[in-house]
Amino acid sequence: MSSDPKSRLFEQLARVGTALGSAGRLQLLEFLAQGERSVDALAAMSGLSVANCSKHLQTLRQAGLVVARKEGLRVYYAIAGDDVIALYSALQHVAENRVAEVERLLRTWLAHRDQLEPVARAELIDRANKGLVTVLDVRPAEEYAAGHLPGAINIPVEQLKGRLAKFPRGKEVVAYCRGPYCLLSFEAVEALRKRGLKARRLKDGFPEWRAAGLPVET
Repeated sequence: MSSDPKSRLFEQLARVGTALGSAGRLQLLEFLAQGERSVDALAAMSGLSVANCSKHLQTLRQAGLVVARKEGLRVYYAIAGDDVIALYSALQHVAENRVAEVERLLRTWLAHRDQLEPVARAELIDRANKGLVTVLDVRPAEEYAAGHLPGAINIPVEQLKGRLAKFPRGKEVVAYCRGPYCLLSFEAVEALRKRGLKARRLKDGFPEWRAAGLPVET
C-alpha cells in the first residue's frame, strides 16, 4: 500500500469499484435493494451456493455497500443506504450509454418484449394523483411489505392470471418490480394486455423510486 495519502485514497475508492466488478454481486445488490434478506434466501434467489453467496456478500460489506446482522444462526444482509442504490443506477446508466454490448442486449432482450414506451416516474405520479391508473407491484409479498409505491396493490406475477378479472377495464394498469431489468413487470404487462386491459410498465423499479426521495409506504 502506498504511503502517499492521495494514492491511499484512490486505493480505498478502488475497493468499491472492485466490489461492483462481479455480475453475481450486482445481482445480489438488486435483491437487497428490495429489503433485508438472509444468506440462505439470497443464495436461493441468485442460484449461487450458500458459501459463494456468503463470500460475495462479505466483499460487498467490506466495501461498505451492505450491512449485516446476526439473528440466531442466520446472518441477514441489507443495502447500506439509498446512496448505494444511486451508485448502482449510475453504473447502469453509464453502461447503457457507453458500452455497445449493453445497448445491443437491451435492444434485443428487453425491447422485443415490450415496444411501448415505459412510464416515467413523473408521469406515473401525475396520473396516479388524478386517479387514472392502478399501480401494480408484482414482486413477492415480503418485498412489497418492506416498502412499496403509495397506493400500489400487490399481486405477485405468478398469481396474476387468477386475479385478472378484478381489474377495472377503464383504468390503465402500471406495473413495476425490482428495477429496469426485472422481467416480472414485462410478464405482468403481457398477461394484462392479453386480457384486453391497457397496461404499461414503470421505467424504473422500487429501489430507484425510493432513492429519488419519493414517498414510500410499508
